[in-house]
Amino acid sequence: MTDARSKAGSDGAAAAARLDRLWARGCAFLGTRTAIMGGAMSWVSERHLVSAISNAGGFGVLACGSMPPDLLAVEIAATRALTAKPFGVNLINMHPDLDRLIDVCREQGVGHVVIAGGFPSGATIKRIKDGGARAMTFAPTLVSGKRMVKLGIDALVIEGTEAGGHIGPVSTTVLAQEILPDLREVPVFAAGGIGRGEAILSYLEQGAAGVQIGTRFVCATESIAHPRFKQVFIRASARDAQASVQIDPRFPVIPVRALANAGSKRFMELQREVIAKVDRGEMTRDEGTLEIEHFWAGALRRAVIEGDVECGSLMAGQSVGLVTREQPVAEIIGDLIAQAEAALTARAVSIEADGQPVILGAA
Repeated sequence: MTDARSKAGSDGAAAAARLDRLWARGCAFLGTRTAIMGGAMSWVSERHLVSAISNAGGFGVLACGSMPPDLLAVEIAATRALTAKPFGVNLINMHPDLDRLIDVCREQGVGHVVIAGGFPSGATIKRIKDGGARAMTFAPTLVSGKRMVKLGIDALVIEGTEAGGHIGPVSTTVLAQEILPDLREVPVFAAGGIGRGEAILSYLEQGAAGVQIGTRFVCATESIAHPRFKQVFIRASARDAQASVQIDPRFPVIPVRALANAGSKRFMELQREVIAKVDRGEMTRDEGTLEIEHFWAGALRRAVIEGDVECGSLMAGQSVGLVTREQPVAEIIGDLIAQAEAALTARAVSIEADGQPVILGAA
């Protein structure tokens, strides 16, 4: 029994060491114990959740969203009051005060700035780096990733269509196969549909420096999301997280993945109504486009903060089916690590039979 326990302990230590080697590049880049980034979710990724992720060994990322510069400064300072660990700030590329927001990050000593909502210009990347921070952004293709590297980006996130919120058309598994083997110049973090440690391990072994996880943290104890919002996540399955549908190409709809509810059904009805009005000459196409675009204005806040789960926007990734209960962030990260290490241990050579290695978990 003692020998068995000793062997189990040895296998566990070997698995932990292997995992540490696999995400060493990501940990070094982020300055963290694990290479698990928190996805920047508007209204959810604020000081409490971000600091909890960082305190648990991950890398929290504040979602600036539409915040003005003065409010971002307050939120960064408040986050720093809750953690001495590294965390980053996510800025939207199309924000009208983007340059000033970058300056706020510099003034507050933020070490990592993530640009979302479009490709940052070379000038934006330079402004971030001149302020002493590392610049990160998203790459939906190998070509765009290479272009960002040439512009000086320090790291990339590849996020598949399984993710929540605004999404692209390609899955994380395909993006990983397209990008990871051929883009080695900077650390690349995989995102979208990741909710277990085995998936983290898979992307690390393909060459990812780490991962970004959002949906899995929504129901963290430290998340300020409304209890009704959390309960919807806990009850949901993967197929409930659906991408918004564009009915008519004349009226573009940016795809957003969210849990289906009365609001999403009403959005489909609104599109049909607007199309009919435009076709009858009762409104211009520009007026119709604006009405469709404004439908979801404030809807995410209504759901996350006010608990309007019927008509609000329930942005969620397909990994929502793996969210089964409310847990502290440290427990979530601990579970992910344990799952990854267990998968590694299951592959370890346990005995030699007839001179051939026998792998645990093999048929």
